[in-house]
Amino acid sequence: MINGVLERYGEYLPLTEKTPIFTLGEGDTPLVKSESIAAEAGCGELYFKLEICNPTGSFKDRGMVVAVAKALEEGGDTIVCASTGNTSASAAAYGARCGLNTVIVVPNKYVARGKLAQAVTYGARIMLIDGGFDDALRIVRELAAKHPVVLVNSLNPYRLQGQKTAAFEIVNDLGTAPDHLFIPVGNAGNITAYWLGFQEAHQMEWTGTLPKMMGFEAEGAAAIVKGHPIETPNTIASAIRVGNPASWTKAVRAREESGGAIDSVTDDEIMEAYTLMAREEGIFCEPASAASVAGLLKLARGGMRLQDSKVVCVITGSGLKDPDTAVGVDPVFREEFPADTGAIEDAMGLA
Repeated sequence: MINGVLERYGEYLPLTEKTPIFTLGEGDTPLVKSESIAAEAGCGELYFKLEICNPTGSFKDRGMVVAVAKALEEGGDTIVCASTGNTSASAAAYGARCGLNTVIVVPNKYVARGKLAQAVTYGARIMLIDGGFDDALRIVRELAAKHPVVLVNSLNPYRLQGQKTAAFEIVNDLGTAPDHLFIPVGNAGNITAYWLGFQEAHQMEWTGTLPKMMGFEAEGAAAIVKGHPIETPNTIASAIRVGNPASWTKAVRAREESGGAIDSVTDDEIMEAYTLMAREEGIFCEPASAASVAGLLKLARGGMRLQDSKVVCVITGSGLKDPDTAVGVDPVFREEFPADTGAIEDAMGLA
């Protein structure tokens, strides 16, 4: 029996007696210890927080279950969101589970097929716009301000409340907070939520320490790093292709309060980490997730000393979200043979 975020962490969430309790199996995701990449980065200990194991394949489910539960509590019947993919899949799934109308506003041509396929299959209404994510977010904010529909992007405070539970799990699994938490940064809600969770865990004396929050934007969408919005963000990592992060100020606060950093990584660095994760760790993540690992490798190669550190990289979404990127990776081996056992034996050196 899976308890889910609402039941397991209800006393730490803004729930009331009227909040419906339900789950699709979100939360309680594994913390997997690295062997290969840990050695390359020179980490004392390195772990991957596999949010790919949530029901729709991304971290969004943790916050979405809380946002949808509160929408139901308040009598809402329609939820809306802007999305580069993962939010739409999560909103559509939880909307379907709870019988809500779900409207997804997405940038045309800029959403990975795997993510859009999820939203379509769950029965959401997909509205493609001729613009980017920031345009989509502006539209849904205006809709929520004018009409009785519930916005479920990370601007919804209940989203961050649910997402903070991942920090609780890390502290529970490690027995303390890590020294550094590496995390992708797109709309910047997740780094904000993790910092909130670690702070609350510290206040409740579950951990005596707090981590340095190490956030990484894609270079082509590095608004926080560059200090100004990016009018036309461009990166292979579609989930963090955001030019004007909604939680910009909160992310900067998390960086400053934790003594961490927000930096950027190139698409080449992201794809190197994406391939290393699959081939050396057996973990298939989407490109945006690999930004956390790319950031770790970048800093380690730049001289950051981590040999005495306990490090966690958050792996935010499954590689199945973006099949086009996966099939574009050059295979290690792909050969053609006749349907003959002897030919295969010869090729394997078994004859």
